[in-house]
Amino acid sequence: MTSLPKILRALRMPTVLLAATMLLSGCDLVVLNPAGDIASRQGDLIVVATLLMLIVIVPVIALTLWFAWRYRASNRSATYAPDWDHSTQLELVIWGVPLLIIIALGAVTWISTHLLDPYRPLDRIAEGRPVPAHVEPLEIQVVALDWKWLFIYPEQGVAAVNEVAVPVDRPVLFKITSSSVMNTFYVPALAGMIYGMPGMETKLNAVINAPGEYEGFSANYSGAGFSHMRFRFHGLQETDFQRWVADAKSGEGALTRAAYLELEKPSKREPVRRFARVDDGLYKAILNRCVDTDRLCMDQMMAIDAGGGLGMDGLGTLGTPRRGDPRLGAYVSAEVCTPETARRAAMSPVLGGLMAP
Repeated sequence: MTSLPKILRALRMPTVLLAATMLLSGCDLVVLNPAGDIASRQGDLIVVATLLMLIVIVPVIALTLWFAWRYRASNRSATYAPDWDHSTQLELVIWGVPLLIIIALGAVTWISTHLLDPYRPLDRIAEGRPVPAHVEPLEIQVVALDWKWLFIYPEQGVAAVNEVAVPVDRPVLFKITSSSVMNTFYVPALAGMIYGMPGMETKLNAVINAPGEYEGFSANYSGAGFSHMRFRFHGLQETDFQRWVADAKSGEGALTRAAYLELEKPSKREPVRRFARVDDGLYKAILNRCVDTDRLCMDQMMAIDAGGGLGMDGLGTLGTPRRGDPRLGAYVSAEVCTPETARRAAMSPVLGGLMAP
């Protein structure tokens, strides 16, 4: 007679599996059930790729178990063929099926790579719903700081820290950069992650299709405050979005160059705050790493380099920045391009009148 402990041990694994299944059934897998059309199409790719791979994985697992049972030592009726070494039919299956799967995955990947290119303007806001002809995408400039997020709305003239709001069913164009190190802009309900790098700009075209509050964060480790580098993403109806903008404009804070240089300094658990006004050209200065007016902008430096550079004479202007994040390294003073050098440059057919910012 089987003892009770043995019965309990036999039921232990099925019980654990059943409990795990019940727990997972209550999970909201946002990647496979997102609120944005781009993320939804990316989730469909995950499902398609998984099903294609299961065409091989499931039979292999099933056959492994079947062979272990069929050719066990105690089964004397199993065929014993010690000299068997080749089967054309089996070779065709072993190599043909994976080859067909790779071709299918390659075709799906190639098509999706173009259709879901983050730089590609949206041609639809949801399945069967093209973008209306009169609707222009909302532009949001994103700056990854240590360790917080800055969102600038150039059309509305406002900005926010660790909070972003967009209208439902309206295309959004995110222009993304970073102040010091590489980060990733990621809202699982909206679209896949896009890297932001200092001195460079990446783009993401996306749309949110359902009102709600979603989580956004950086998925690229960037230092001590990385764990709390999160922001709230609000999907709002158009009237609610306009109210959000009006609330931001009703404040007194202004995102000037000086305010940005203070914000740029590393800080943890930065609270949500909004700015009623933003200095003109601030994002361009951030992108070109010359918010500090003692710096020469990157596009200016590249223009000088394209004209042959300043040689050894330009090295004396390098120094430690006096404002902003001191970890950003040496700056190039605006003295590199003085009125005298500008006059000389104006006569040069290469530089063509380059002036300091």
